[in-house]
Amino acid sequence: MKLLVIGDRARVEKYLPALEVTEQVERVVVARGTSDEDMFEAASDADFVLADAISPVSAALIDHMPKLRLIHSEGVAYNAIDLAAARRRGIPVCNCKGVNAGAVAEQAVLLMLAVLRDVLGGDRAVRQGRQIQTKERMMTEGIRELGDCKIGFLGAGDIASATMARLAAWGCEMAYYKRTPLTDEQERRLGARFEPLETMLATSDIVSLHVPVTDETQGMVDEGFLKAMCAGGILINTARGEIVDQEALAAALVSGHLAAAGLDTLYPEPVAADHPLLGLPDGASERIVFSPHVGGITEGTFYRAHRSIWENIARAIVGEPLRNVVS
Repeated sequence: MKLLVIGDRARVEKYLPALEVTEQVERVVVARGTSDEDMFEAASDADFVLADAISPVSAALIDHMPKLRLIHSEGVAYNAIDLAAARRRGIPVCNCKGVNAGAVAEQAVLLMLAVLRDVLGGDRAVRQGRQIQTKERMMTEGIRELGDCKIGFLGAGDIASATMARLAAWGCEMAYYKRTPLTDEQERRLGARFEPLETMLATSDIVSLHVPVTDETQGMVDEGFLKAMCAGGILINTARGEIVDQEALAAALVSGHLAAAGLDTLYPEPVAADHPLLGLPDGASERIVFSPHVGGITEGTFYRAHRSIWENIARAIVGEPLRNVVS
């Protein structure tokens, strides 16, 4: 049996779990960006495909692998996999649901604090010898504590729930919007309440995005969505860049309608130097904090993910039900 890995060889080897199945399956690793033709040549007879979460798995690749019986995302995202082609072939697609929830929750809180405390501006000020002037200005302008903010969550899945659990310690007021509300018991446990989207946007100091990329969510954070947020609001995105209309967000920051944004993800990736959010004018550029899509790539996440992947491969071999099937 053979596994085609589209991703990083060193990562696959580092996080290889101590499971018997890893000795039964040959691994063929190709780098992200390898052409379909080169992948055919390397492993057209593969039984399984493991793909880096942003690496495409095309219909052409799926259709030219006759033995293929499982496609697995290395992460939680699976929007780069051609689900229609997989369904047509009857090939299940799985992800690593929940393995990165705690790690991304930490990143979301980090970005909230970074924009509220102007961490980047404060760092620059100290390095440039402007500590006292900056401190006095910040005392006059005021610094909002995280615990004084209402946090609105778009989505209430694993990552949003983990973020809520961490923010509970700050005493934050929390609301969420999703198509199907949580149960009363779940809301009590998380300390968050359901609100209609319009209400949540208009009354939240910080809006944090926690939805997957689907036809429905792609670009949903558009001009109308951002205008519906309260004046001086903050947008946090640790989900996917495709959810946000990048030009609309740039305009909202330049106009001053949004006070700030903290972004772990942009679209497209890799991010080019001419991205609309990278060339904001002075006054707006200082109110945005970026991180390089690292929220979910902790060592703990990868150890959990790769164990989950190989356990699913073992299930596929013996015909047991798979876990975290997304299609």
